[in-house]
Amino acid sequence: MGKEAFIDSAEQHILHTYNRNQIVLERGEGVYLYDTDGCKYLDFAAGIAVQALGYGNKEYNDALKQQIDKLIHTSNLYYNAPIIEAAGKVCQASGLDRVFFTNSGTEAIEGALKAAKKYAYEKDGCTDHEIIAMEHSFHGRTMGALSVTGNAHYREPFEPLPGIVKFAEYNNLDSVKALVNEKTCAIIMETVQGEGGIYPAEKEFLSGIKKICEENDILLILDEIQCGMGRTGAMFAWQNYGIKPDIMTCAKALGCGVPVGAFVVTQKVADASLKPGDHGTTYGGNPFVGAAVSKVFDIFEEKNLVAHVKEISAYLEEQLDKLVEEYDLVAARRGMGLMQGLELSVPVGEVSSKALEHGLIVITAGSNVLRFVPPLVIEKEHVDEMVEKLKKAFGECR
Repeated sequence: MGKEAFIDSAEQHILHTYNRNQIVLERGEGVYLYDTDGCKYLDFAAGIAVQALGYGNKEYNDALKQQIDKLIHTSNLYYNAPIIEAAGKVCQASGLDRVFFTNSGTEAIEGALKAAKKYAYEKDGCTDHEIIAMEHSFHGRTMGALSVTGNAHYREPFEPLPGIVKFAEYNNLDSVKALVNEKTCAIIMETVQGEGGIYPAEKEFLSGIKKICEENDILLILDEIQCGMGRTGAMFAWQNYGIKPDIMTCAKALGCGVPVGAFVVTQKVADASLKPGDHGTTYGGNPFVGAAVSKVFDIFEEKNLVAHVKEISAYLEEQLDKLVEEYDLVAARRGMGLMQGLELSVPVGEVSSKALEHGLIVITAGSNVLRFVPPLVIEKEHVDEMVEKLKKAFGECR
């Protein structure tokens, strides 16, 4: 079947919730993707920060193949070895104590919100607690996750949404303080805002929020779904700040392509929130995803990927800063590690489309930011190739 036939079939049968690029991807190798026409693309999107190991990693693939031959799924009414191993590695890497595995990032957010609400309920028996979230945040598309997503465009068609949520200004501590009251049970934020335009939290802001939470027994929920798993030069972005959340959510690169997410909590939260019967999932934490997560942590350690990110991200920042100096259409760079954004003064979608024509996959964030979230295994030669292709796209968008 040719490309056009594939696309025609998709448009007939798949619900149109995405405006897709007009290519049909078929396979991947290293940091490259190939479509059904045989065209090659340098991937600086990594499935939106999912494919941390790139494509075709033999150790990872072999681990999944072996697990398929053993056992793919069992009910959570029984233990299974792969997810127990994975849980230990998540807790060790994060320094948190208890983990619940989900099927996605948005489900991890749902679980985190439930844990926070139950924690507050156990204290006073009330159900009118409030959550503070951030403007321009993105936490997912399900109803609970949508309720804390700071973009009215996403929320309005589905209101009223569950819970009482107030929105503060990211990196403005006074705006958070103004919303805190005796009913506040949690503050939720991305350690680095992704969809909102690649904005890292300022150290004083995050430290200030942590202090507010400690003084008022409010739970701090940090969303590490996109910025976690080594992407910022630490296993989790909050580890760059010297603070620890009460609840963390992660997904995306946690499974490197296998659908899995998790929320992870301190023992204090575990002891005083969700109990048997309060939360569950059919597929979450099955042996197949457990094998994937466990192997991902093994490969991260064997390849010392966090150190590699620190090294290669410095080079990426240097090259992106040169683009800011060279091109008037590039206003600024911001980001952390291998989660970077270029703010543009021309339509960012046009630049992304032109880049694709030149064999480069990059995606957008917010209304005017070109987002770079490549596989963590990229080398300097791939950064140079990206810059060369991006310059061609810029030249056609002036």
